[in-house]
Amino acid sequence: MDKMTTSNVTNKNDPRSLNSRVFIGNLNTAIVKKTDIEVIFAKYGKIVGCSVHKGYAFVQYMSERNARAAVAGENARIIAGQPLGESFPSFPYAVFTIS
Repeated sequence: MDKMTTSNVTNKNDPRSLNSRVFIGNLNTAIVKKTDIEVIFAKYGKIVGCSVHKGYAFVQYMSERNARAAVAGENARIIAGQPLGESFPSFPYAVFTIS
């Protein structure tokens, strides 16, 4: 597999990019790395940025359609023993319930 080269930048100032950004919560970042997130979420579309922080990450897609597909497809997925919770940063986190 070729190494993915996505940017670490997911906080663009363009308000239109907000709807193509996915927030991933409840993430065990002691085990799950940026490359793991990229592999999981790349199947939904072109990732232009991915940033991982303690307990959460952001994935920036080219389009809102890709971001919506990722949220629908991966919400509550179990990774490293924890269910993920995804949402759009423009929506309240409470949109998803995490066990």
